[in-house]
Amino acid sequence: MSPQIRNIAIIAHVDHGKTTLVDQLLRQSGTFRDNQQVAERVMDSNDLERERGITILAKNCAVKWKDTHINIVDTPGHADFGGEVERVLSMVDGVLLLVDAVEGPMPQTRFVTKKALALGLKPIVVVNKVDRPGSRCDYVINATFDLFDKLGASEEQLDFPVIYASGLNGWATLDAGTIGTDMAPLFEAVLAHVPAHEGDPDAPLQLQVCSLDYSSYVGRIGIGRVNQGTLRPAMDVAVCEGPDSAPRKARINQVLKFEGLERQQADSAGPGDIVLINGIEDIGIGVTLTSLEDPQPLPMLQVDEPTLTMNFCVNTSPLAGREGKFVTSRQIRDRLDRELQSNVALRVRDTDEDGIFEVSGRGELHLTILLENMRREGYELAVSKPRVVFHDVHTPSGIERQEPIELVTVDVEDQHQGGVMQALGERRADLVNMESDGRGRVRLEYRIPARGLIGFTNEFLNLTRGTGLISNIFDGYEPYKGEIEGRKNGVLISHEDGEIVTYALGKLDDRGRMFVKPGDPVYEGMIVGVHNRDNDLVVNAVRTKQLTNFRVSGKEDAIKITPPIELSLEYAVEFIADDELVEITPKSIRLRKRFLKEHDRRRAQREGT
Repeated sequence: MSPQIRNIAIIAHVDHGKTTLVDQLLRQSGTFRDNQQVAERVMDSNDLERERGITILAKNCAVKWKDTHINIVDTPGHADFGGEVERVLSMVDGVLLLVDAVEGPMPQTRFVTKKALALGLKPIVVVNKVDRPGSRCDYVINATFDLFDKLGASEEQLDFPVIYASGLNGWATLDAGTIGTDMAPLFEAVLAHVPAHEGDPDAPLQLQVCSLDYSSYVGRIGIGRVNQGTLRPAMDVAVCEGPDSAPRKARINQVLKFEGLERQQADSAGPGDIVLINGIEDIGIGVTLTSLEDPQPLPMLQVDEPTLTMNFCVNTSPLAGREGKFVTSRQIRDRLDRELQSNVALRVRDTDEDGIFEVSGRGELHLTILLENMRREGYELAVSKPRVVFHDVHTPSGIERQEPIELVTVDVEDQHQGGVMQALGERRADLVNMESDGRGRVRLEYRIPARGLIGFTNEFLNLTRGTGLISNIFDGYEPYKGEIEGRKNGVLISHEDGEIVTYALGKLDDRGRMFVKPGDPVYEGMIVGVHNRDNDLVVNAVRTKQLTNFRVSGKEDAIKITPPIELSLEYAVEFIADDELVEITPKSIRLRKRFLKEHDRRRAQREGT
């Protein structure tokens, strides 16, 4: 194949600057006009991505540099979206590994690098944000080399080229001591170190679908790289789900290629081209489009299994149906089925109970992003506390129960180290490594059961006064570590239906912190606050002051109440206990007991359900 095509993925830990760097590559390659107004982080097109400053979905774009067509894939940096990273790596020939010049390699760096090295890809290491105060390039390069070595990199992979860059300011250089002028050194490194894809354009067609998109005009769209052969519009192909499946005939409608951020129709595509194809209605992730006469299917893509599961339930609260357009079990199931078409790390299973679906994913963020998207689309539902997915493994001594283990990295100030270590110890975490930066901060690495991380983020932020950094990555399955203590506080439960009254909140202020404010609707069994003690307490949050004919001399004291806790979706999901649910509607997030009536809760407690 002509060496005029390069396919690269940009991989890194979350917030190490991938999307900002891609912005600069697009600008400096002439993709945008000089006077064109372009949004910051143009590749983060999803509303949630812009709000949170993270990449959730892998994106494709292409730039031209010295007559070479460079396809670029911007990948997610968070571990929960690892399914996206795994797929796109199978259609590139090289990777740019971004590492923060201050933080160095982090857990997600380890995850994506392991995947890239296993596929035989040779990374170009880009030390980004070298203009940050506290930049330590030598440490970062040594730490990256050590990481490659631990992950079993080959001699060739260990001899990686290094580029120093400031994605925000748009320059790259080969020398850490100098400031660059533009991104040319990075472009040149891509041309020099990323091999062109080698494939025979006259061989039988072979294209594996790695990502899916959807258009209301043409239906489902498959995205993948042509390994060999030539692809044309209106071409008949065989669709195979792995080498052992029976091929089925289908016809491709359009073939499109990436030009900048746009998609352009193409007359043909050859080896190395990353293309979008439509016209095949039931196309799925991992299928191979190949020749009808000589089918050569590739193995289906393997994606790591989910580690966390939640129940998605029909909203049965007294306030159900007031805000949402989609409230029935059939509508929720249809939405989950649509999500399964492109979200390959997700699993959905019907349960024995009517209107309850068991949804499994790669982590809390993976599942809460889905929930946030659903509520913005007008869905109402209730969800249970997340649970980890256990595996039963046959051993010589019998069946052994195993649970998912996470590798956690925390970066804290020295003064908060003791409290964080104690909290992690209580959650069955084992210290793996401890390293001080000599400037008042320390980095701790732990291996911890995934169960121990449920609900820990909020506690961690409180322990570190918001100054701590925490990240985690799945690290395999190990034997069950034993019980972990749950939430230490009970909750305040509403006794009846109505509206929250200021007078009632004033009387409850010394009982705990509230989730509600005056005027909020409330119902029996709804959780209105956190109790100061470890037991649940049923309270009257709608009680009004008894009026009399007597007037009090002097001005009455104004009722002072503590501001309520702001309920975010992540906080709510982490907070609830096993017998509680989060009620999610387009405009509200509420907490409730699974059984709303007090006598039902007592009976369930006696029966152990």
